[in-house]
Amino acid sequence: MTSLDGDLQTLAERALDDVRAVLGRLPNDALDPAIDALASAARIVCYGVGREGLMMRAFAMRLYHLGLDAHVVGDMAAPPVGNGDLLAASAGPGGFSTVDALLRVARDAGARTLLFTAQPGGSAAALADVVCVLPAQTMADDRRASASLLPMGSVYEGAQFFIHELLVLKLRERLRVSPDAMRARHTNLE
Repeated sequence: MTSLDGDLQTLAERALDDVRAVLGRLPNDALDPAIDALASAARIVCYGVGREGLMMRAFAMRLYHLGLDAHVVGDMAAPPVGNGDLLAASAGPGGFSTVDALLRVARDAGARTLLFTAQPGGSAAALADVVCVLPAQTMADDRRASASLLPMGSVYEGAQFFIHELLVLKLRERLRVSPDAMRARHTNLE
């Protein structure tokens, strides 16, 4: 177990350093295949389990703000996927039975698949057309001696949030979407 000595600011810096290290390990072109897949999709449907699922829901919202046809698996209005569509899923520890099954269903329907993971050798990566590797601690490796201050998959999930926001910035530029256009798509029912 990692020591929690120090004040709140010190703990925050240590936690941010763990997430910063993940982002620092990414090559400059690491997001390019994901950007291409997202930009060329007719429709994007996102999926993840647990806290990763929350990050994927947040990502779907931002994709919608960009003007993309974005949905979340399990929502009542989620459409079927087919040719020209993309299933974007997350399996940080390498695979989950639901993620693996949905990747198969999407591929069988003719959709392309994009996977976010920390374990590129996992079962889900073998089923994905595009794999975006976030080299972060997940529950698959949170018990090693050099484990992060943050518990379980929190480093992955934190890095996932930042990566998704960077993807949105890159997509906004590629698709020539203004910040005002994004803001105009934000709900007024809050």
